[in-house]
This record gives sequence, structure tokens and C-alpha cells, in this order.
Amino acid sequence: MRFGLLYELQLPRPWNDRSEHQLIHEALAEVEIADQLGFDYLWANEHHFLEEYSHSSAPEVFLAAAAARTIQIHVGHAVVLSPPGYNAPARVAERIATLDLIASGRVEWGTGQSASRTELEGFNVDQASKRAQWAEATEQTANMMAMEPYPGFEGQFFSMPCRNVVPKPYQKPHPPIWVACSNKETIHAAARAGIGALAFAFIDPAEAGKWAGEYYDIIKSEECVPIGHTVNANIAMATGFSVHHDEAEAKARGLEAFQYFGFALGHFYVYGQHRPGATNLWERFQIARPDLPDVAHGNGIGTPEQLRDRLRQYQDAGVDQVIFVQQAGRNKHAHIIDSLKLFAAEVMPFMKQDQQERDRRKQEELAPYIAAALKRKQWLQPLAPDEIPIVQAYGKSVVAAKDATDKPTYRIGTAGGFEVPMEDLVEKKRNAAE
Repeated sequence: MRFGLLYELQLPRPWNDRSEHQLIHEALAEVEIADQLGFDYLWANEHHFLEEYSHSSAPEVFLAAAAARTIQIHVGHAVVLSPPGYNAPARVAERIATLDLIASGRVEWGTGQSASRTELEGFNVDQASKRAQWAEATEQTANMMAMEPYPGFEGQFFSMPCRNVVPKPYQKPHPPIWVACSNKETIHAAARAGIGALAFAFIDPAEAGKWAGEYYDIIKSEECVPIGHTVNANIAMATGFSVHHDEAEAKARGLEAFQYFGFALGHFYVYGQHRPGATNLWERFQIARPDLPDVAHGNGIGTPEQLRDRLRQYQDAGVDQVIFVQQAGRNKHAHIIDSLKLFAAEVMPFMKQDQQERDRRKQEELAPYIAAALKRKQWLQPLAPDEIPIVQAYGKSVVAAKDATDKPTYRIGTAGGFEVPMEDLVEKKRNAAE
């Protein structure tokens, strides 16, 4: 089993002028330590306007800083918000590829749509068509990273002419694609698209087993038609995180933060009434907390022995990765470090002792199904060399003057001077070089 850490960059009120600075730098310090301890994944979400719940509006910047400070940990977008109203597909392709080059092939490309009215309407993204927008944009972004040049596209939600999108990612044809999932139906959709499922539903091992079983059943079926150029067959489940030899202390350090995570999520996505810049979410949470359930049971909050038992249940259920929500609410930086170190010393070795053999068996089992799925995909056809359109530059130095041969000319100087045919200028330079 592999282990990831999720960063929403939560910051409950009250704030001061240095709060966000401290938050980000403490998170980066935690990531450095997690990398040294052998954690596998760092995940950072993209969210906008969700004050207190998530100040992670530019995860590509945070992840680049993390990549530069680490060696082995994979740096993952827990989601890039994919509908074009949030991010132009070409810009996503450029950012993911650049990050992958910085990280020398350690990038995971998570995608999503958001179900928050605050975000959707903030970017004028239509709620009714957001899933279709996600599918169109994600498929074309993968094409942009994999194809040279990208042939162009006329779609329902965005259009783009032929361009060669650069740079290209370190991983070929592109980094593994994932999608954020909040229920069983999106798990099924992930499998049909041949991409990894990032399940942020906080379910117990028994339910996780049902979801994982159905996910892999679809991966192996004719329903699986990859949205990208590869299949990323993986399912990850999120849970709270706080580890201490004393169970009561583990709960004291981690339970409130995990409860706040769920409360804030519900506020922006389900039941909350929010006034931007005015609503105090932490204050509302304190009022509601006595009535909130004890969510420590069955999650990653407890002693090393308890976590070994619970995580083995997830592993046996078919879950490939557990993602820990350790940066939440008002949890303390020092307590996060303590939990990471204790987990790495007393839980992680127990869970990873047969990792290579599990990976080998899984790859061997899925190989024929993945090959069949890639054959079902309708590929965007590349352009033949003579089909690649010419893009004529314009600007002060290039004029559209026409002579008898209708050749473009080059003007020496910007306010007068003389003109020579462009082809003649190129030929003279070629002869001089020879």
C-alpha cells in the first residue's frame, strides 16, 4: 500500500498578516520531512474563494516549490479544475508538463470539476454541463501533451487551432491521470475513463472494498475507454490522520481538525450560507461541534497498532493508496511532524513489506485488459506534414507587402529603411553559413 498527504492549505479564522506565509512554509517543511521518511505522494487541491477551508488557489506553484525540495515523493494535483472557464486546456498542459520536468517525472495529474457554487459561479462555469466540460477539456489536454503538433480542436466548450504545445512532459505520453470522486458513481466514471480514482468520501473498509471491486470490474470490462493515452488503474481513499502511542492523545491532536475538515466541506458544498469575507467558519464550527460525530473510529487517528489493523483492512479491500488529511483545522505543525515520524517508524514498514510483489501481480493481471482498453479508444489523428497549417507572423518587423512574386518581405528597421524578400534573406544567410 502507498501513502499520500493531502494539502488543502486550511486556515481557520482569525488571521494576521503573516498567517498564510506561515501556513505555506510549514506545509513545505512537512513535505520535505515526508519525502525523507518515505511517503509516496503529496496531493494539493485547486480551490478558489473557499476561505478558511482552502487557500490553495495556485497549487502548481506550491507543488513546484515542493518538487524542488524533494527527491522521491510524487507531487500530485489532487485536482486541476478542468472546465475551460477555470483553466484553458493548453495552459493546463503547459503547467503540468513544466511541473513534470521540474520534478523529473514525479507528477500525478488529478482532475476535477468542483461542486461548489462559490467556485462555479465565480468563474461562470455552468453547473449543468460541468461534467461534459471536464471530459472534453481533459481528453484534449492529454492530446496536447502527447501530440506534436496538436492538430487543433473544434469542441462544444472550447476551440483551439493547430499548435505545438510546449514543453512536453518528462513522463511519456503524459503523467498519470486521476479524477476526484465523492461517491460511487464518480468511481465508476473514473474506471470507464481508465483513470485513477481519488475518493474523498471517507468511507469504512467494508464500503471501500465494494467501491474498489466495482472499480476494477469496470477497468477489466469493455466499458473502459481511456480518456488519456494511458490507463492509470489505481484507487485511493482519504482519511484523517493523527498517530500517537496514547490513543486519547492521538484523538486530542487530530479529531477536532478532521471534524472541521468535514464541517467546512459541507458548508461550501452542501448546506452552508456564505458571505464572502464576512462569514466566520471556525466560529460556526465551534457552535456545531458538540453535535458532530466522533469520526476517529475507522480512520487514521489512533495508535500505531490501531492504524496497522485499519490500513490492512483497506489494503485487503483492494485500495491502492490511503491519503491522509493531516493539515486541517488548527492542527499544530509540531504534531503533524510527530505523527509523520511515528507512522514511518512503526506503521509504514509493516504495510510496505510485500509492495513489490503486489505491484508485480497487479500489473500482470491488468496488462491484457489495459491493452484491450487502449485499442477501443478513438484516437485524435495527427496531421500529415503537408496538412500542418502555416501561421504567418505579424508585427512591426514583418509587412504584408506584395510584389510580382507575392513573396513576404522583411523590413530592415522599424521606421523606414529598405525591404528584401524574406526567401532571399534566408537564402543569403544559408549561403553565408556554408
